[in-house]
Amino acid sequence: MSESEKPAKKPGKMKKILLLTVLVLGIGGGGVGAGLYAGGMLPGTGGHAKPKVDPNLPHLVAREGTSEAEAAKYQSEHGDKSPDPKKFKASYYPLENNFTVNLRDTDGFIQMGLGVSTYYDERVLENIKAHEMAIRSAILLHLSDQDSLALATPAGKDQLRAELKKSINGVLKAKEGFGGVDDVYFTSLVMQ
Repeated sequence: MSESEKPAKKPGKMKKILLLTVLVLGIGGGGVGAGLYAGGMLPGTGGHAKPKVDPNLPHLVAREGTSEAEAAKYQSEHGDKSPDPKKFKASYYPLENNFTVNLRDTDGFIQMGLGVSTYYDERVLENIKAHEMAIRSAILLHLSDQDSLALATPAGKDQLRAELKKSINGVLKAKEGFGGVDDVYFTSLVMQ
């Protein structure tokens, strides 16, 4: 055979090698990516990654037997979720001095003492103490707009408690970015 008559190389051999290499690398890369996704190591993926909780925000105080994962379900950015009272410990704080205001459209007045509760750590109570003057002002404004007939019923009193909770949390959110008050309680109540 002369040199000019050498058998021609098969034209598809190099193509097959290149295709096989790309296929192996693609499958391997896909496996690594799937493993990272399942492990929660990729940003914005599911997996078993812990929810991001800002360490500077108040945290719920869990009772014994409540897991971190369970507690994380109730954690919120602004403290506006009501957690399960069986799973978290409540802390109570009595507001200083009674509140006395004239009721709307009557000669009557209301005098009451209030306390609040939270399932969050001591930072919520510290925020209440730090902003008690603003909280007292919001409560007094709200009380002065009440109707004596509505407050004479148990339902009216319950509604007032819910509204006061909203007012207190509103002040705390405006001042600290986080509410956290779970309930408001009457420690004394006189209407005339």
